[in-house]
Amino acid sequence: MPVSSVSVALFKKMVMNGAINLKNNHKKVDELNVFPVPDGDTGTNMSMTVMSGVREMDSCESSSIIEVGKVLSRGALMGARGNSGVILSQFFRGLYVGMKELDHNFLSMEDLMTCFESGCRVAYKAVMEPVEGTILTVVREAAENTRAHMSEFDTIDALLECYQREAQKSLDNTPNLLPVLKESGVVDSGGAGFLEIVKGMIMALNGKMLEANEGAQPAKTEEKPVEMKNIYCTEFFINLKDPNNFDEGVSKSSFSCLGDSLCQVVENTTCKVHLHTDHPGRVLEQALKYGELTDIKIENQKIQHTHLKTGAKEIGNGPKKAFALVAVCFGEGISQTFKDLGVDHIIEGGQTMNPSTEAFVEACTMVNAEKIIIIPNNGNVVMAASQAATMVKGSKVEVLKAKTIAQGYASLMVFDPEADMETNLAAMMEAVENVKTGEITYSVRDTEIGGVKIAEGDFMGIANGEIIVSTKKQSDALESLLKKLIDEESQIVTFFCGKDVKEEDKEALEALCQKVNENVEVEIIDGEQDIYSYIIAVE
Repeated sequence: MPVSSVSVALFKKMVMNGAINLKNNHKKVDELNVFPVPDGDTGTNMSMTVMSGVREMDSCESSSIIEVGKVLSRGALMGARGNSGVILSQFFRGLYVGMKELDHNFLSMEDLMTCFESGCRVAYKAVMEPVEGTILTVVREAAENTRAHMSEFDTIDALLECYQREAQKSLDNTPNLLPVLKESGVVDSGGAGFLEIVKGMIMALNGKMLEANEGAQPAKTEEKPVEMKNIYCTEFFINLKDPNNFDEGVSKSSFSCLGDSLCQVVENTTCKVHLHTDHPGRVLEQALKYGELTDIKIENQKIQHTHLKTGAKEIGNGPKKAFALVAVCFGEGISQTFKDLGVDHIIEGGQTMNPSTEAFVEACTMVNAEKIIIIPNNGNVVMAASQAATMVKGSKVEVLKAKTIAQGYASLMVFDPEADMETNLAAMMEAVENVKTGEITYSVRDTEIGGVKIAEGDFMGIANGEIIVSTKKQSDALESLLKKLIDEESQIVTFFCGKDVKEEDKEALEALCQKVNENVEVEIIDGEQDIYSYIIAVE
């Protein structure tokens, strides 16, 4: 049935369905990342961002569409991960901004169009130097080109179908705006993730509510055994208060947002639900909306207690320390090295799992300091860290634009806890700019980047973010990379060795470096990281 306006209930369904559609397709989006490295995570980041917003929205019982938009925005903001996730959270913030002046409790066609345009504006403002050919282009062109056809629409359905077509056209054109996309034979991954949300919203408008595919939950990739997710097996019966109007599709979608392994069976006036979740309380609150609960059973499936090694003390009410450092690291050896160099709190992640805005806010609260410097150590983490820095109360928080482990390591060498914030930032940034970063990893697909032909399974040498060599033998890739990084002025070469590096390989590193420059000093650290066999800092 054609829809002429979007009620609060329909708005919730649309956003929820969009989030689930992205969740079900996040791996497909991940695979669009330009670099063929095994840590592409755009789809995962965007899915976790919007799911964070949906969980908050779904628990909001307000009948005000403005309030629902506000809660959605806040949830997405705190759950934002990676650059595309932060941009997506700002798009949802823009939707809320577009709603704030409404004097009615629904979205007309004009209201919805205004929200899309506001989402675009706010997303653009969040990026210091917007790049066309990305998710920003897709949200902008979809809004601009749909606005041009507004006089042709008489239903929300028509507006959204046009919006989807224009978003698809814009996405298909991204390789013509970013040469690296065309060279790699992919479209922009962030734009593709956004389109999955739009598709899911239209499905909801047409009455098709989705539930999460089994195994579609983005999994946390770590350097140690993956921590079990959704550990509480939750079962209960609902005595439906209004069985004639109970919508099974909507309830399945709601529960899907809170966990996995969902099984829902409805018989007459009773609904049985089975779900694995990390938040059984939220599940029960959701279920109470449909009726009275009976036979509740919650079992913890986790066999052993997991201790989170953050290196931070518990939150205290005592006096604040003058200075604290927060860093993002992956690999136990790398994390320990950063702690030894004075970092107060380690947020696990970076290459394989980008931390959320909320994780940075919590970390800054835990260190309890007047001045805090965040060291992201990953380019895809900087935006979330910067977003968090504006949200921390009672402390001055700055983000050092260190985009690699090597850069962060070099910056710690010049940190002075007795100096002021400005002096430290200047010295640390100078160190960041003067260090060269090298990485050895493997390719997950055939492609060609920057004239380098890459085959799946090849070992790639990456110098300062650029793939310079791809070979069948790791030793060949390493030797070529060192020749690129080391010159006559190089003094120190530091290797963070991954879990796969053998002792005999470590013993050969000094000779390899001194073949290029016989005067360099070589430092070897057991980083114990996955995926990257070597992370190299050349100073």
